[in-house]
Amino acid sequence: MLIDAHCHLDFAAFDPDREAVIDAARRAGVEHFIVPGTMRERWQPVLALGERAQFSVCAGLHPYFIDQHQASDLAELDSLIGGHPDIVAVGECGIDGRFEDTLEAQWRYFDTQLALAKQHELPVVVHCVKANDSVAKRLRQRALAHTGLIHAFSGSYEQARKFIDLGYLLGLGGAVTYSRAKRLHRVIRALPDDSFVLETDSPDMPLSGYQGQRNEPCRVSEVCNSVAALRDQTVEQVAAFSSANARRLFRLPPES
Repeated sequence: MLIDAHCHLDFAAFDPDREAVIDAARRAGVEHFIVPGTMRERWQPVLALGERAQFSVCAGLHPYFIDQHQASDLAELDSLIGGHPDIVAVGECGIDGRFEDTLEAQWRYFDTQLALAKQHELPVVVHCVKANDSVAKRLRQRALAHTGLIHAFSGSYEQARKFIDLGYLLGLGGAVTYSRAKRLHRVIRALPDDSFVLETDSPDMPLSGYQGQRNEPCRVSEVCNSVAALRDQTVEQVAAFSSANARRLFRLPPES
């Protein structure tokens, strides 16, 4: 069984055919989906997906949408998490170093969400672009009991090791399918079995061969194939490791 540990099935890109996309994923062996929240106006659509047995959901404020957030959203997020015990993590939150002009605000929102995760005893789903070292330092300082997921990891082995030593899982997605991603391939070969999950980030981060197309959760099976080949393991082994790791992190019920 496969779990897509990070996909945005609430996004408008799936409005025309969401059920068909879900059905296609199920046919590809994907039986569970983790859907993070990205901004206040998306929380209710995410929670609506969470009413379905095959979905688990998170709530957070994504750094990419920093200009759409308001300070009051943080108090609302606190209230939302407290009122919905089915929320499995705080996120997607984090730091995107590509946007230097908003970094100060990004850190404020990220720090508060880390504090909320600690308060509510939840893991975090972390967006981390061009900021691995500074984010690892902040996570070490905050010392969350339930750690979290470093979504779409693409750093060095040394950076991977920092996150793993703190108890965080690494999200492996479409980037692993590109032949040019030599550094990431070296990292994947060296990862412990209990340190990663598979994800798509649908509708974003298309796999090799699908550039320019909408990404979909069914393609987590292709991510699994690539990771298995890199690690010289079977597809069944990689799927089992990833699913067990996701269930442990997000405290999902056992596989039925």
